[in-house]
Amino acid sequence: MLDVEAALAEAEAAIGVIPRTAARSIRACARVETLDEALIESEAHREGNVAIPMIRQLTARVSASDAKAARYVHWGATSQDIIDTAFVLQLRAAVPRVIADLGRAADAAAVHAERHVKTTMVGRTWLQQATPVSFGLKAAGWCDSLDRAADHLESALADACVLQFGGATGTLAALGDRGPEVAAGLGQALDLSVPPIPWHSHRERFAILACALGVATGAAGKIGRDLGLLAQTEIGEAHEPDTSAGGSSTMPHKQNPVRATVAIAAATRAPGLVSTMLSTMLQEHERGLGGWQAEWDTFPALVSTAGQAADAIAGALEALVVDPDRMRANVNLTGGLILAESIAMRLAPEMGKREAHAAIKRAARRAVGGESFADVLASDPAVSAILDRSAIAQALSPDDYLGSTEAFVAAVLSQRSQRKK
Repeated sequence: MLDVEAALAEAEAAIGVIPRTAARSIRACARVETLDEALIESEAHREGNVAIPMIRQLTARVSASDAKAARYVHWGATSQDIIDTAFVLQLRAAVPRVIADLGRAADAAAVHAERHVKTTMVGRTWLQQATPVSFGLKAAGWCDSLDRAADHLESALADACVLQFGGATGTLAALGDRGPEVAAGLGQALDLSVPPIPWHSHRERFAILACALGVATGAAGKIGRDLGLLAQTEIGEAHEPDTSAGGSSTMPHKQNPVRATVAIAAATRAPGLVSTMLSTMLQEHERGLGGWQAEWDTFPALVSTAGQAADAIAGALEALVVDPDRMRANVNLTGGLILAESIAMRLAPEMGKREAHAAIKRAARRAVGGESFADVLASDPAVSAILDRSAIAQALSPDDYLGSTEAFVAAVLSQRSQRKK
């Protein structure tokens, strides 16, 4: 807020709205160490916002050294101009850290995607074994999601980085006809875009940025959920490294997925914060009554929450220990049932898709009862009339039923390389 006040004075002095000596005095006094922050906090509760007591103290500091300059503090502005523009400056400083951590996470996911493009594992739908995938494909999906979330967040931040300067009701009447000139100079001084019109009660830029933060947090949380499930004792396909973190207070053997949990917890909190930010769009006439004020605690909490999620999931993916042997063991767990679709699709051209599906479903039920799936298939006259044992064995090879996995992974990695140019 002090940066905004100082820049405002300088922009006004540059075009002769206030004396240059006044701008110099205001700049010299616009330092945090000159203010009583505890008093500002206390008085803000009574005044309704933090800018009013801050401006009062700044004016007093300027007056102590230059009484004439003091009259030009906050010239032509309103408290919301200062708070909103200061908020934009904070967002511009903070949100890129979230974007950077999303990039870290995507980089780590890309490494896993490239390294494990042919590492076959179980694909799961409704938490049940479905068909084979590769860990590289799963990691490529994470990578793509993180990159898109970072791109949307970067775009939303750019749209939100605009000056707020409208005076009492958005007309800048206190500056006569010099308002647009002052706004242009202030925007230039702060390196902010100047919108075509003040936006005191039009909060869609902040709402869009809040949604982008929520989506980014959700993207990290989804990966956290995957990592937590992969680390389950009964699954054991990937886990955070065995360090001093993640232990239990009572069970010495426990190694909890701490970073994944941080991301999941953040993704659980974020929707409520985003919802509040969307609710704050309902502002009355030229200045809001309650909606604007609701942003003050909510938006910082959302940025912090998104930052926690991005940093946690980046750390989890960077340190992730992958166990291909356990992945293979889980693929083999059902004795080939995971390849039921593969068999059905080989039969379908000859007997029809519906009939093939029904035949393999019957065979799968027999195999669940303890018989070898390959033996059941070979003993089924309808199947053996089309597929011999060699063809059945080939159809039951999980490494040969990965479809377009390599192409999909390559496409994600190629897109990343183009994005980084």
